[in-house]
Amino acid sequence: MIAKKTSGFQAFLQSESVGGVLLMLAAVLAIIFANTPLNLYYKELLAIPIEMRLGSLEIAKPMLLWINDGLMALFFFLVGLELKRDLVEGELSHKSNIILPAVGAVGGMVVPALFYWYFNADDPVALKGWAIPAATDIAFALGVLLLLGNRVPKSLKVFLVSLAIFDDIGAILIIAVFYTANISFTALYFVALCIALLVYMNKRNVIDKRLYLVIGVVMWVAMLKSGVHATLAGVILALLIPMYSRTQPDISPVKSLEHSLHGVVSLIVLPIFAFANSGLNLAGVTWDQVTHGVPIGIITGLFLGKQFGIFGICWLSIRCGITKMPRGADWLSLYGVSVLCGIGFTMSLFIGSLAFEETGVNLPFDERLGIIIGSLASGILGYILLKISLPKTSRGES
Repeated sequence: MIAKKTSGFQAFLQSESVGGVLLMLAAVLAIIFANTPLNLYYKELLAIPIEMRLGSLEIAKPMLLWINDGLMALFFFLVGLELKRDLVEGELSHKSNIILPAVGAVGGMVVPALFYWYFNADDPVALKGWAIPAATDIAFALGVLLLLGNRVPKSLKVFLVSLAIFDDIGAILIIAVFYTANISFTALYFVALCIALLVYMNKRNVIDKRLYLVIGVVMWVAMLKSGVHATLAGVILALLIPMYSRTQPDISPVKSLEHSLHGVVSLIVLPIFAFANSGLNLAGVTWDQVTHGVPIGIITGLFLGKQFGIFGICWLSIRCGITKMPRGADWLSLYGVSVLCGIGFTMSLFIGSLAFEETGVNLPFDERLGIIIGSLASGILGYILLKISLPKTSRGES
């Protein structure tokens, strides 16, 4: 049966805001560990080798990569479930709600990437990180937005959530196309078999979630061995799970799984990821590292590229009559939300780990420096702009 929800869209927002607070605490804790005598234990923890073997099939990775390849697959699985629900019957099922965040997301990915390219065009290694500032962290951004309570109109919350969903779609496509290792077509053959089986089960109205999850695990292993990033298995699995049972319309495997996973992902998976990937040792940071093209490209991409790209294309679309201003919003509040989208954090860290994981350990930069500074600056300015632009009294959820 469909798990009962207590407050619908508002419950989603509340869960995301709590997740944003935990993300921040996990990141701060990681930085503390990395800059105290605990750094040795922090590094040893993330380097613990974990191996799984079944006959000749072996998966051997340090703890850090199990987190990035394994736990983050759950995150992308949840993203896929939310995407499917929104497209079928949620905010994205209404055309009027799609145009503005969709065009905003395009501007919010292209312009930050151009900022990054400007500062790193002559460095082939650094250029691999071009997609880092193109990401938006929905949990952090919503967490900041919800600090203003009911002063924020629901239309702006919907705009931010929808834009982040389109942003996630863009990130998924970027990972699939640009961040893949050497391809194993044998492993991809098994991925294709899993997809075909999932499609067959969907057509046959199979609603047993356990069967889908078992095949999903097999597909994840095959994807991991294929060279295509394993987290994409989560998205594919989610999109092939039935929205509703055709014989029992009150049963929704998608909604049930989404409800079960949301707390786990927001409150456990993403904070663990943040803790594992945010441990920046500030003692070794030099001015040359701060001003290197990679952190500068990320900072300007997140802080300037996001707001210019999103607000600029949204302003143009509204002025040209292609779409309308979100109800209850004005230009300054829309601009404030656009600035908030420069909080890239989780997704930026994830793309950064993919971009530079095979380039060696002696890089003259640390992309996390740019991600933290750019995200922090965007969060502070976005909050200030919204605090100024929104009414002083509650406006409810109209």
